[in-house]
Amino acid sequence: QVHPVESGGGLVQAGGSLRLSCVASYSGAFKFDTVAWYRRAPGKQRELVAQMTTSSNKIYADSVKGRATISRDDAVNTMYLQMHSLRPEDTAVYFCSVWRSGIGWWGQGTQVTVSS
Repeated sequence: QVHPVESGGGLVQAGGSLRLSCVASYSGAFKFDTVAWYRRAPGKQRELVAQMTTSSNKIYADSVKGRATISRDDAVNTMYLQMHSLRPEDTAVYFCSVWRSGIGWWGQGTQVTVSS
């Protein structure tokens, strides 16, 4: 079993920064093919924020390009999402997900609220 757990959310003023972390605990010696951050804003569907593969290919949503950086440290099974210049529209529950061989595991989410 894989258990991703997010941390680092909270209340931030517009223009501020934060770093989300996700530790994916599991019993194994493999690397995840893909790690990703998603978010779900109030009244909206879940959307991809950023994604990163083992070959370091990265994808970002247009809404966060230039403001977000995804990274991973496989040695400690941890992934990160660094965001700056936060906007009220970034307010959402942020979820991490990890994938291997087509199977994905999701965290419970961490709330990020950006005040104007």
